[in-house]
Amino acid sequence: MQQEQINIKTPEFVSLQFQTAGLGSRAAAFLIDYIILSLVNIIIIVGLVFSLLGTSSLDTVIFEETFTFQIAIALILLFLLNSSYFVVLEYFSGGKTLGKRIVGIRVIQDNGHSLTLLSSIIRNLLRFIDSLPMYYLVGICMVFFHAKNKRIGDLVAGTVVVHERRRKKAKRLTNVEKEINRRGITKEDLVIEDWLFRSLGTKEWNLVKTYCHRFVQLPSTQRNELTNEVSKIIFPKIDISLEGKQIHELENTLFILYLKLKEEWEIEL
Repeated sequence: MQQEQINIKTPEFVSLQFQTAGLGSRAAAFLIDYIILSLVNIIIIVGLVFSLLGTSSLDTVIFEETFTFQIAIALILLFLLNSSYFVVLEYFSGGKTLGKRIVGIRVIQDNGHSLTLLSSIIRNLLRFIDSLPMYYLVGICMVFFHAKNKRIGDLVAGTVVVHERRRKKAKRLTNVEKEINRRGITKEDLVIEDWLFRSLGTKEWNLVKTYCHRFVQLPSTQRNELTNEVSKIIFPKIDISLEGKQIHELENTLFILYLKLKEEWEIEL
C-alpha cells in the first residue's frame, strides 16, 4: 500500500507533516523485534538448562528446591521480557523499539507529541486483538486498509507510526533570508494576539511572501510604494496602525510577518 502523508497541527499551533509507516516497514520492524526477543528467550532457557545440569549432582531434596527456584526465576524473567519489551522501549526511546530504530520508524501521538506511557501500554495491551485469529491477520488488514495505516491498538491509544523525519543538509540562504539577517529581526520581535493571527490565511501569506520576494528585487525608489500598498491591506487585519510609522518600520513588520506566516503555512518535508 502506498505510504500516506499526514498533516498534524500541534496544540502549540505548529504544523507538522509526517509520512505514515506502511505495512512493509512495520512488518520489517516487528520481525526484527521478534527475532531479538526470540534470541533473548533462547539465551534465558539455555542458561536455565545449564544451571539445572550444574545442580543435578545434589541430593534429591536440595535439587528439587533449586529446580523449583530456578524455574520460577526463569519464568518471571521471560514474562517480564515479553510483556514489557515494547512498552518500555517505546516509552523510553522516543517511540522506537530496536526494530523500529533499525527500520527508521517511530510511534507518536495523534497530536504530534511524544508517546506517553499510558498510550504505549494501551496500544501494546491490544496487540493480542491485532494478532487474531493468527499471524496478526486483524492487524495486517487494519494497517493495510486504514487511511493512516493504523492497527486497533493505535486507534484506541490515539497513536500513529511514522517515518523518522530526516535532517536536512544546510542550504544556502535565499535573498529574503539574507535581507532578514541584515536587518537583524526575528519573529519574536512582533507580538500579535492569537485570534488576530488566525485571521491571516493563505491569501495573506501569499501576499506577504510575494511582497518580500519582490522587495529584494526592486530598486529602492519603488520599494516604498509597494510597502505602503501591502501594509494598508495586511495591517488592519491584525490591528496594527500605520499612523506615525516610518517606512523602515513598515518594512520590518512585513518581514517579521513573513517569518511568522512561513512557519505556519510553508511546511518543508
